[in-house]
Amino acid sequence: MYKILEIDDQIRVPPIKFNLPAQEAVKKSLEEKWEGIVDKTIGIVLSVLSVDSIGEGKILPGDGAIHYKTTFKLMTYQPELHEVVRGEVIDITEFGAFIRFGPVDGMIHVSQVMNDYVSYDAKNSFLLGRDSKRKLKESDVVVARIVSVSMEKDQYKIGLTARQAGLGSVEWVEEDKKKPKRALTEVKEKKESKNEKPADKRGRK
Repeated sequence: MYKILEIDDQIRVPPIKFNLPAQEAVKKSLEEKWEGIVDKTIGIVLSVLSVDSIGEGKILPGDGAIHYKTTFKLMTYQPELHEVVRGEVIDITEFGAFIRFGPVDGMIHVSQVMNDYVSYDAKNSFLLGRDSKRKLKESDVVVARIVSVSMEKDQYKIGLTARQAGLGSVEWVEEDKKKPKRALTEVKEKKESKNEKPADKRGRK
């Protein structure tokens, strides 16, 4: 889930930025400090959107930089359990597929790719379902659900599944949508056939 957060912080602006307007110097310093960090509470910081207020600058003893108390807005992405995401397969390995969705990557373990026994074709770099014959390869678009999230400083791990109904390669999802309609038509035809009264010898029902 994407979020916009308002943060209060004291930011250090080094002497190399003293030639810039205060607003620009503070924003650049905030970008260097915040963008790309991974935090359990706020998620993955994507960008500093704006600097809303800057307090009076202070120079601390032994430090030639200026320290400003600031209020600013961040855009973050916080992966949430059970969230459904849509992304592209960027890599296939013998233990699963890596999916890029938005600003992050996640992995679908080979056991979670589909409701079938899955094998890895190293020569052609795809995952193959034994009975369904379905293939998952690089550049395929996949709908998956987040089942695990681990976030530590400067790194994260996101586990995905594509085994539930409505998940998997978008091609598989479209194929599955058509199956119930055909099955329902067949059931309806059978019922109508059973309800027909047998004709008498003169051809009347």
